Amino acid sequence: VQLQASGGGLVQAGGSLRLSCAASGRTFSYYWMGWFRQAPGKEREFAAAISPSGSSTRYADSVKGRFTISRDNAKNTVYLQMNSLNPEATAVYYCAASTYYGGNNQGRYEFWGQGTQVTVSS
Repeated sequence: VQLQASGGGLVQAGGSLRLSCAASGRTFSYYWMGWFRQAPGKEREFAAAISPSGSSTRYADSVKGRFTISRDNAKNTVYLQMNSLNPEATAVYYCAASTYYGGNNQGRYEFWGQGTQVTVSS
C-alpha cells in the first residue's frame, strides 16, 4: 500500500491542525494505521494508532486528550486531529500501515508515508 501524508504546516501554540494520510494500492480497510512523529534531533516516536474498522484507538501518553485519530475507509484515508498544540509537537509526522499490529513498535509497521512537517510557534 502507498501512503501520502498531508496537512502539515505552521501553527501558533494553542492552535489546531488536521493531518491526512491517503492510501492506495491495496485494501485500506485491512490495515491498522498509525501516526508517528520525529522531532528535530530525536528518534521517531509513536503518536496514535487505529484498528482496521476504526473501533479501537491507541495513543501515546504525550498526546492523549489532545490528538484524535480517525479513519474513513470509504475514502481510504486516516486522519490525525491535533488540538492545543505546543512547540513540543514540532516534528515531521508520518503515517504507517500494519497488517496485524496496532501498537507503538514502529518496526512492525510494513508501509510508511513520506512525512509532513508540523511546526508550532510559541
